[in-house]
Amino acid sequence: MTRLVSICATLAAAAVLAATPALAGDIVIEKPWARASAGMAKAGAAFMVLRNEGATDRLVSASAGVAKVAELHTHIKDGDVMRMRRVETIEVTGGAVTTLAPGGLHVMLMGLHGPLEEGTSFPLTLTFERAGPMTVDVMVMKAGAMGMQHTH
Repeated sequence: MTRLVSICATLAAAAVLAATPALAGDIVIEKPWARASAGMAKAGAAFMVLRNEGATDRLVSASAGVAKVAELHTHIKDGDVMRMRRVETIEVTGGAVTTLAPGGLHVMLMGLHGPLEEGTSFPLTLTFERAGPMTVDVMVMKAGAMGMQHTH
């Protein structure tokens, strides 16, 4: 019972943190999340919403202590197969929203130092060409999750 109370308290605190947007210049970073990793998986991904309230900017890099490497990625269709590909930058158009989500743009975490466990979180630093670096707290959701769900 004590473990259940502890898990519920952790999830409640993480939901409050995840509901609070982070700012990088004119860019608001909302709902950063990742899926729990399976077993000894060495890769994971982080997703979020980038809301740009200023001039067009670009996400140029990412880093996270939970992995050896963090890269910007997208999915492309190669014949009948969807494949992940590294991209140099992700454009964050001024006055618009850029969504990093499963099946599309994302931050790929390679060489995980340990499993991403549901209910935990980790810091992820995103560096923008104009706005500079911003560190967000990424909430780890259950394996197979499709996103952060919030009601306001």
